[in-house]
Amino acid sequence: MTRFLAKIILLFLLAGPPLACAADMAASRVQCGNLKSRFVHSSVGYCALLPPGYDADTKQIFPVLYLLHGLGDNHETLINTGIWNMVEELQGQRRIGRFVIVTPQAGRSFYVDARNGRMQYEQFFVREFVPAMEKRFRMGRSRARRAIGGISMGGFGALRFAFKFPQMFSSVSAHSAALIERMPKGAEQTPIGAIMGNSFGVPFDPAYWEKNTPFVFARSAGLRGLKIYFDCGSDDDYGFEAGAEALHRLLLSRKVAHEFHLYPGRHDWTYFSEHLPASLEFHSRNLAAAQ
Repeated sequence: MTRFLAKIILLFLLAGPPLACAADMAASRVQCGNLKSRFVHSSVGYCALLPPGYDADTKQIFPVLYLLHGLGDNHETLINTGIWNMVEELQGQRRIGRFVIVTPQAGRSFYVDARNGRMQYEQFFVREFVPAMEKRFRMGRSRARRAIGGISMGGFGALRFAFKFPQMFSSVSAHSAALIERMPKGAEQTPIGAIMGNSFGVPFDPAYWEKNTPFVFARSAGLRGLKIYFDCGSDDDYGFEAGAEALHRLLLSRKVAHEFHLYPGRHDWTYFSEHLPASLEFHSRNLAAAQ
């Protein structure tokens, strides 16, 4: 679903380090590790991009953006795809401020508790991962200093977490989120189960999907104060633009303030690389306002 991410190497790694403020940018670094979990019954990998100044000023507390990866990727997307380079370039251009970015490994979980109960990813993320990261790194432990974003499956997860737990995050973003409000009749007999993984049942259970989409929580959650940004390509390969427009209409009907864009493009890295800076700037403005 996010096969395009590997292509970012050509776009950013080959571009070399940013020219602006190169000395400062050298101070940023990525730290990866593993976290044991009783909810997913395995060790979960993660990577954290620590901003310039993190090691120099040991008293500084930084805001955090949890960046959720898409299907087919993992926690090392932060390093292997060159997102690190993109962040450094934006910082060097003073387009974004300094904040920690954390990416957890999620496999094909869609960031939900699996229907069979074996992999409770939501429980892991909320009850184990966020608290553990806040102990491990010097970053804010309040809603005002937490943000969440993602792409494709990660966009689905980010919107879902933010809408279900609005007390946890001050802002949320999603690019090409895997949004399908209503599964078509007979979906369980199509290859969609292979795409969605095992979290929604084997065979795929459309009813369980519909109980766990961001739409469920967007319909009733108290979202006042939550800053919301999402976009999608008008020719998304999976038809997710229809879901994005449906979410836009739902939020409008509830008079929930949000920023939505439908841009020309497909479900690929060309689209993603063009619009990720906008969400990073969106979060940076919101997190800076909280400091």
